[in-house]
Amino acid sequence: MTSISDLNNSTVPVIGSSTAKPETLGQADFMRLMTEQLKHQDPLKPLSNSEFIGQLAQFSTVQGISDLNTTVDGFNSALTGEQVLKGAALVGHEVLVPSAQVALGASGDGSGLVMAPSAGSVNVEISDATGVVVANVEVQADGKGETAFRWDGTNAAGQRLAAGNYSIKATHTDAAGTATELDTYVDSRVESVTIGSDGLYLNLPGLGTAPLDYVLRVGKSST
Repeated sequence: MTSISDLNNSTVPVIGSSTAKPETLGQADFMRLMTEQLKHQDPLKPLSNSEFIGQLAQFSTVQGISDLNTTVDGFNSALTGEQVLKGAALVGHEVLVPSAQVALGASGDGSGLVMAPSAGSVNVEISDATGVVVANVEVQADGKGETAFRWDGTNAAGQRLAAGNYSIKATHTDAAGTATELDTYVDSRVESVTIGSDGLYLNLPGLGTAPLDYVLRVGKSST
């Protein structure tokens, strides 16, 4: 992924400045070489038909590679433009991403969901940066599938906690008392988008960056 520091340290060409001649041979160079070869060949040992046809085939290959490179460059430009449009459309929207942390702001709550394996209770344990459990949120899963949870940002005593990142761990307990630890997915608002060399990245407040393909849903989980 390309960072701002990478862009600052890169060399940006200036319009109108001289550039080095390409080291690769193009179509015109190949044609000149072939013409010079025909002009200076030994008249007693002229170029055979098979050699001439072979060189023509190489000439066609050079032209084909040049056309292919032009086409690929066009595809890359189109894909980059499409990524920019996708990123711009997501800024300001809520997205659901996999995370073992939830970011608590100065106001508001933290929310997300788990995939329950069956009906039962789901306990979401919330810990601070030192590993101390500060709250537990318990919700009921009606059956197999999505089960949303919401934390109001307070501890067991009802006191509002400081803004920051909190670790979460979800455990599902079925009717038989079998406990299963679940993956957690949290809601976050897209603050901005970065176009990296390897794709599109979403900047999520408190959670950092996440690739676009991490997004499971656009929109806040219902709780």
